[in-house]
Amino acid sequence: MTRLPALFISHGAPLLAIEESPAYWFLKGLGAQLPRPKAILVVSAHWETASPRVSAAPQPETIHDFRGFPQALHDMLYAAPGAPDLAHRVAALLQAAGIAVAVDGARGLDHGAWVPLSLFYPQADIPVTQLSLVQGGDAAFHLAMGKALAPLADEGVLVLGSGSVTHPLGDPGLGGPGVADWAASFADWVETCVTSGDEAALVAFHSGPHAARNHPTDEHFLPLLVALGAGGLPGRALHRSFQYGALAMDCLAFGPGG
Repeated sequence: MTRLPALFISHGAPLLAIEESPAYWFLKGLGAQLPRPKAILVVSAHWETASPRVSAAPQPETIHDFRGFPQALHDMLYAAPGAPDLAHRVAALLQAAGIAVAVDGARGLDHGAWVPLSLFYPQADIPVTQLSLVQGGDAAFHLAMGKALAPLADEGVLVLGSGSVTHPLGDPGLGGPGVADWAASFADWVETCVTSGDEAALVAFHSGPHAARNHPTDEHFLPLLVALGAGGLPGRALHRSFQYGALAMDCLAFGPGG
């Protein structure tokens, strides 16, 4: 079986699912560039728990965890089958690494999972499940969680971190004309660290240029550390564009071809 890379996707706003943009068109073509996975494990910025939880829901619901967007988004369903066997495999790998984990029988797919998947696997015919981030868990912890999942790449599983290379929500510079220098600087730094294999710098991402402005909270960066751990360094950049002047829509790959 072909070894799969692990991916980090910047999922942007939920409108990504229905509004054309460079990132939209990139994701529409991404599935054709990858070996077809047997199953998908998503680690999304939008599921945080006190300790790791993995969903064994046999038919995960589509969670519309947003407000103020067009009805067309609220009407979207991503009816992929769940992946209970994968959930139990994930739990076993984490436990073997000394990381306590619980299996959740009902958790569905939040928009950090189904929005990008609806673009690059629109048929919704690949089993998918989610693993939570840990509230208060630091970058080193999430990197270790990803490293525990590294065997999945040889088992036909696509590990997908879904967050954002920059996530300055509430910043007055968001939505401004052109691309904000402070956002571009941080995105360039992340890409350099990924392609040069600088794991230590990425773990210490709070020291990156304008880090506090780009990530006032950590949850949209931590899925990158999980994907990095699962796939390994060096990685490669697959896509770069910006939305709203400061929201980087980068996609990064870790593992084969990196």
